[in-house]
Amino acid sequence: MSKAYNILFLCTGNSARSILGEVLATTLSHGKFVGYSAGSKPVGFIHPIAMRIAREIGYPLEILRSKSWDEYGVDGSPKMDFIITVCDSAAGEECPYWPGHPATAHWGFPDPAKVVGSDEHIWEAFRSVEIGLRNRIELLMDLSVDKLDHLQLKNELHQIHHKFS
Repeated sequence: MSKAYNILFLCTGNSARSILGEVLATTLSHGKFVGYSAGSKPVGFIHPIAMRIAREIGYPLEILRSKSWDEYGVDGSPKMDFIITVCDSAAGEECPYWPGHPATAHWGFPDPAKVVGSDEHIWEAFRSVEIGLRNRIELLMDLSVDKLDHLQLKNELHQIHHKFS
């Protein structure tokens, strides 16, 4: 197998969308990607429905935690190849410096953790984000990442999102 690419999903609270990105990128790619997640203002817990989806997918729950994006901007942290914001507020915030100049994109989704209503309605909101991320990650997996330059990668990341927008 060739190099595994590190992909960091960013959101504000790091309890739902970015967590699902981490889980899906790691499990769907069979070693091509290692997913990470973080938040600009982490809430300190994983939403129970995001945890349930991670369990269903078979992701090791003991490594999931809500954490600050500052953890990935310091010496000794994993070098990121891709950074994807999944919420509009994190996309607009000033991010830390990312060593190695990773390819970046914004794949925005409404926050399922803020949905109110019946359990079924909330569950559907989480599933919608899961399906949206799954579709985008599957397209990313099909790219010959090692054959694209930085600008081409960034362009492909944006085009992937716009195929579903």
